[in-house]
Amino acid sequence: MAERECGFAPLVFRLHGGAPQVVREVLLERGWEEYDEEEQEEGDWNLYWRSSGFRNSDYENILPWQRLNHHPKMSQITRKDCLARHMRRMKIAFGTALYDFSPAAFILPNEYRKFLGVYNRNRTTDRGKSRFWICKPVDLSRGRGIFLFEDIKDLVYDSSVIVQRYISNPLLISGYKFDLRIYVCVKSFSPLVIYMHQEGLVRFATEKYTLASLDSLYSHLTNTSINKFGMCYAMDKERVGRGCKWTMSRFRSFLHKQDVNEVLLWHRISNIVTLTLLTAIPCIPSSPNCLELLGFDILIDASYKPWLLEVNHSPALSLDCPADVTVKKGLINDIIDLMNYKMIDSFRQKGYCRKRSGSRYLRPKISNGFLLPKILHAPPSGNKSWNQSVSGSSSSQDTRSNTGYATCSVHLNSKSTGHEKDPQKLYDEINDEVGSDDLKLTTFNSTRQSHRNTPSIVCKLPSLRVHKLKSPAVPWNRVTQDRGVPPCRVGDFILTFPFNEATWKASQDQADVKAITNEVHKLTNRLVSSFKEKERTKMESSQSIGSRDKFEPLLWGPKDPPLLSKCCSLNSEVK
Repeated sequence: MAERECGFAPLVFRLHGGAPQVVREVLLERGWEEYDEEEQEEGDWNLYWRSSGFRNSDYENILPWQRLNHHPKMSQITRKDCLARHMRRMKIAFGTALYDFSPAAFILPNEYRKFLGVYNRNRTTDRGKSRFWICKPVDLSRGRGIFLFEDIKDLVYDSSVIVQRYISNPLLISGYKFDLRIYVCVKSFSPLVIYMHQEGLVRFATEKYTLASLDSLYSHLTNTSINKFGMCYAMDKERVGRGCKWTMSRFRSFLHKQDVNEVLLWHRISNIVTLTLLTAIPCIPSSPNCLELLGFDILIDASYKPWLLEVNHSPALSLDCPADVTVKKGLINDIIDLMNYKMIDSFRQKGYCRKRSGSRYLRPKISNGFLLPKILHAPPSGNKSWNQSVSGSSSSQDTRSNTGYATCSVHLNSKSTGHEKDPQKLYDEINDEVGSDDLKLTTFNSTRQSHRNTPSIVCKLPSLRVHKLKSPAVPWNRVTQDRGVPPCRVGDFILTFPFNEATWKASQDQADVKAITNEVHKLTNRLVSSFKEKERTKMESSQSIGSRDKFEPLLWGPKDPPLLSKCCSLNSEVK
């Protein structure tokens, strides 16, 4: 895979402390190399992955061949208090009907009086019965500090929290509460580009649901970090099985047997993701070569209405059970594919300097030396793989080692043995092979075979201590990055936004949020109407977006995602 993916030079990943082990495993399996700051130049990496956010300078100094796994200022939707504020703002601007998927929330202590007024009003209208509420610390994860209450006397907190109306009628599977962990990748915020992964997790509580005991976290919370300590975690629970997780594929099989409009349910979940991310557009600056993996927690109630619980920054990627392995390894592989690396990225600065100069190779600064592939002077051993033979180096301090070259000196006045080539001709041949971004792997393989037994009189120069790079300046247009129409599918990632030319145009530069919400509303209405008039929709679908629109969007959710044009007619008028 490494050969197919990056040509001669391996791509390099850099992990910050606390980065998931599965990321390292997947990248190494794909033939990447891990960055070593003691031996490699400062900018000599392709992917920097960390669980926490990056510094502003990391975004400012990003280079064309590099990717970061976070956008800046994502706390605007991943902090519970920020998300609550944005949801309230959007409800005021676009109506509660569109944003009815977010339960009423209050940020305490600032909004305590407002919450108290709503609490008392509910008791009056509900004939003395109060609703159930859930209290969450605004900046904690993994279920820490969460509790439920019915009586306001039980509301005790010592930090900033949000209090939300508790969805007390969840859909149950054999009496167990569950929610969906949906993996969403935001490739860009300007324009907004959203992908949703087909595989996700269904997380179960490990004790049967009951409102009689609000103190039982194993009954009300679905966080794996809590339920794995429950007494029933390892038990074989009715229909749920052992542990507390399903894959999304297994949930689809369950859903297929229920009396529910599956297409509409999946579409409503997709709408929740789009409308939630729209709230962050004014706050998050455009950053090239970044993407964000988010974990959306969705609860489905007894009437099959989906609700947004929260949005997770750096969702957990630990492999605790077989469902995790199935879902998360494929997820990481698809994320790497979504980053759209090109062969020139594997050469990093050398490749982009070559591209900038317009020449197929760069002349070496050392006049009596030239760059040779390592395989020419160090034939690989019988058991050594191609990737190891190229990336391995006996001189780790040589700054060229990461590109798969070694520096060799040639004594031009030495006598010829009859086997060697003119150094300049050989130099030109080698650079002809590595200079083109359209290089095919077969070319390299044939070259390797032809040179395997070629004797050489050259020898390596001693390793040189070179100063590390300090963000080398490579001119590139940050504004026009990734402006092409995004693919509708990458692996199991389905493009859910933009879904037509109107939304694509509205999301460019200064996003027209109103126009986008109108398009989302129209699409939902068309889906609903299509189920009421199936025969009319079938006739119209043949004239749908394919002929007029360069987008061919798929419907996220179903096992084999159909074209949206088959679910509804996107060109029909909404009444």
